[in-house]
Amino acid sequence: MFKKKGMIALIALLTIGIVMIGVFKLVEYMQLQDLAGEHFEVAPYEKQMEDTDYDVIVVGGEPEGVAAAVAAARNGAKTLLIEQRDGLGGLFTYGMLNFLDYDQDLNGDIANAGIFAEWHQLVGGRVTFDIEKGKEAFLYLVQNEPNLTLSLETELHEVIVTDEKVTAVTVEDEHGEHTYSGEYFIDSTQDGDLAALAGAPYFLGGADIGLADRQMAVTLMMHFENVNWNKVLLATVTNQFGPSRGDFTAAWGFGDILHMYEPTQPDTRLRGLNIARQSDKSVYINALHIFETDGLDEQSKQQAIEKGKEETKHILEFLRAEFPGFEQAEIASYPSELYVRETRHFLAEYQLPITDVWEQNDHWDRIGFGSYPVDIQATSIHDTGYVVVDPIQYAIPFRSIVPLEVDQLLIASKASGYSSLAAGSARIVPTGMTAGQAAGTAAALSLEGNSTFRELAADEGFMKELQQTLVDQGALLYEFDLDFPYEGEWYYPAIQQLLTYGLLSGGHENDFQVNEEMNEMAFLNLLTNGIMRMDEQTYEQQKDRIVEVRYQADQTTTLTKDRVAYFIMNAFDIDGVDQSWTELEQIGIVDDVLTEHMQSDQRLLRAEAYHLVANTLDYLVNRN
Repeated sequence: MFKKKGMIALIALLTIGIVMIGVFKLVEYMQLQDLAGEHFEVAPYEKQMEDTDYDVIVVGGEPEGVAAAVAAARNGAKTLLIEQRDGLGGLFTYGMLNFLDYDQDLNGDIANAGIFAEWHQLVGGRVTFDIEKGKEAFLYLVQNEPNLTLSLETELHEVIVTDEKVTAVTVEDEHGEHTYSGEYFIDSTQDGDLAALAGAPYFLGGADIGLADRQMAVTLMMHFENVNWNKVLLATVTNQFGPSRGDFTAAWGFGDILHMYEPTQPDTRLRGLNIARQSDKSVYINALHIFETDGLDEQSKQQAIEKGKEETKHILEFLRAEFPGFEQAEIASYPSELYVRETRHFLAEYQLPITDVWEQNDHWDRIGFGSYPVDIQATSIHDTGYVVVDPIQYAIPFRSIVPLEVDQLLIASKASGYSSLAAGSARIVPTGMTAGQAAGTAAALSLEGNSTFRELAADEGFMKELQQTLVDQGALLYEFDLDFPYEGEWYYPAIQQLLTYGLLSGGHENDFQVNEEMNEMAFLNLLTNGIMRMDEQTYEQQKDRIVEVRYQADQTTTLTKDRVAYFIMNAFDIDGVDQSWTELEQIGIVDDVLTEHMQSDQRLLRAEAYHLVANTLDYLVNRN
């Protein structure tokens, strides 16, 4: 009797187990189908180039370029979109970056609405998307616009500039060389190739803050198949590789892997994983950093790709041995392109500064919002990168996509008119698509008055028309007014100055620790980095003295007034009798504001040290 009941119970448990597995498989199937996005039909691409004259010409089939071209065509402009690859989507679809970073506005909504939202919905509306579906969705948006002509596999050769206005481009395709003229032009290449050929001024890397040689790591995305996703999600629960999160489409975090993995290729490193799952159950991973790569040099980029391929093989071995779910994983494919984070930054009518991001500023000529953390990725194997600040929301001004010195041209990409630090946030692709939609719409609306973009950038009436048109066509735009940390504090001007040069980092908490004490080494590092970035000549002249003084600093000793005076006056050869705080007062480095707010007779808090460093830098720069 008992045996019979036990057998029945066992059969019941097995039945329930089988049913549960079946239900789970059905749910997983439905989720993966959902991940694949909406169903839509894309016609085979056929080049039909009957005209040579256009209202608007967009160069670059990146997501930003698609948004610009579609917007221009929708608003009545006869538009040509030129792309050198055989398809659209650029970084997303050839660099295989399918784990989306996007902005949220102050209400928690996705800030990048409009055409980005249309494309995002087509591919499933989630944080990840299928690569091929993404490529098809871009083509679908283009094919739905009768005013839009697409020319793939077309390479830009020359930009024709007449009286400081771009008037035409010369390109080459499989049929030979062609010249296309236009009224207005939009550069949505990753690196501002059209603008550079036109002679628009730019700087490289962090040159605007004295770091011209700064090269953030490039990334080769990794593509694996035969991954057990349930086990991957289990790793997010156990946190065995550090804090992490996941759902049925994505998993991210795993920061401890940075210290667990030993690379084999020089100038490479594995950071925390961003894992994006496709509807075919394969995964793409954004995690491999490759250093010392020139994003403007094809040979350098190809070398990085080959290095990345070799390192990917070793990473697979590590994941198979250490990471649950990867035991049977295989390499599914390699990207044809790198994810290059930073090259050119073009000078614009308004160079969006990092202080606008920190202060969460609105602008009268807003064309969209940004809110992504200011993410400065690692530049070498000796640093891990950092988050400068993490804003709630800030406005992207129209003036920031209008380059200096060249007319009839807008730049809508990560190369737009942002400071190198502000670009750490504004460079993400959905923000670029928002700027692209604004650029295309502005170009179409400009046809009525035949004005230059530079003239329109100062025209409040035109800007209101542009903003209303964008809102009517799905963009998210409104006035706002946000407070920011340390607003109105006596030491804020110093923070503003130091932040401009990337000398402070508040992280995701936006915390500069103003009420904490500072040690001697931290003070000297701040002061030294400041003079290196603001006045390289002074730094070079005083380098030996600075090094000598740094040997006398201690990272465990709290900063005091006497030691501050000694460090400053000795490191920078400032005349004095006894290198005292009184002498700093006499020459103005210690001012009345600092004296009034000092909270201790001897020790300096960080707020006080920031003010003192800013005063010292001003003194040294003006001394020359």
